[in-house]
Amino acid sequence: MSRISAIVVAAGKGKRFGSSKQFVLLKGKPVLDHCLERLEAHKDISEIILVLRDKKFERRYLEYYRKISAIAKGGRKRQNSVISGFNRIDQKNTDIVLVHDGVRPLITEDLLDRVIDAAQKKGAAVPVIPVEDTLKLVRGKDVLRTVAKKGLFRVQTPQGFSCDVLKKALDKAIEDDYYGTDEAVLVERTGIEICAVEGDPRNIKVTTPDDIIIAEAFLED
Repeated sequence: MSRISAIVVAAGKGKRFGSSKQFVLLKGKPVLDHCLERLEAHKDISEIILVLRDKKFERRYLEYYRKISAIAKGGRKRQNSVISGFNRIDQKNTDIVLVHDGVRPLITEDLLDRVIDAAQKKGAAVPVIPVEDTLKLVRGKDVLRTVAKKGLFRVQTPQGFSCDVLKKALDKAIEDDYYGTDEAVLVERTGIEICAVEGDPRNIKVTTPDDIIIAEAFLED
């Protein structure tokens, strides 16, 4: 049985939201708790490493979720937080590492299964959603041209990697002083191919107050 560790990044300040969005209530429960409950319930996930910015929440999460094995300190940027979480994993005995946004509360078992399966087979996997809207390249207030959307996808989390693949990518990023927008771009820089798996339209990232309304509607459906 593979040992699977999940890093949950929940160290953001929520500048665009106006507060720490991971702690905003969604149906009476913090967004982060929805996320953790779903990861904790998955039979194949061995442990959760939670990355937080504020120490005041540490005891609550350690006591409430049995799969949380460590709380890591959040960094200056997301990538620093992922590295902090990765350093708390038993890297010698971990096969697969999932990295998930703590503000994606609607992760499903099926999506987790798809990412884990692909990561085990290919070494790296990300869930994607096809772009449906027409895309325009805009500079200032001027539309320069329409961008072909064929082959373009929006990327979600969790992103899954073999432990060795992610370590190599993070080490190279540190060495090069390179910051990427997600873990997949760091892996791409090592030359390793990444498997795209079907994402889930409901697996939204809570970024604005309107996203809470959308998430609540999904939970009611």
